[in-house]
Amino acid sequence: MKKEIIEYNSNLSLEEQQICDALASIINETLTEATYKIWHAHPVWFINENPIVGYSKQKAGIRLMFWSGKDFEEKDLNIHGAKFKDASVFFNNIDEINSNDLKRWLQKSRDIQWDYKNIVKRKGVLERLK
Repeated sequence: MKKEIIEYNSNLSLEEQQICDALASIINETLTEATYKIWHAHPVWFINENPIVGYSKQKAGIRLMFWSGKDFEEKDLNIHGAKFKDASVFFNNIDEINSNDLKRWLQKSRDIQWDYKNIVKRKGVLERLK
């Protein structure tokens, strides 16, 4: 795992660190072709420079967000963005992470993508890539 992600995770509580370390590990193992970095202050993974998945600390817990997750049709990704195609789930305990669900969502993130990389050029309009 990259130093900047390790630093992000280490600034969290022990429980939050465990959640984030587990998420990062499963994401890295599953999305082997993805690049990742701290983007807008939290860890984000990209495929062909298009943001795919990321996590952040919020009041409700650790938020795992898929940029195109609204179209995954997954009941547990139940926090939907109002304007775009994102969907999220919150974790407050490492035991809440179902690795099979997470791997399925990550596979869908490869197969279902909206073009966030060019959203500024398109003045806020999203186009489907896959």
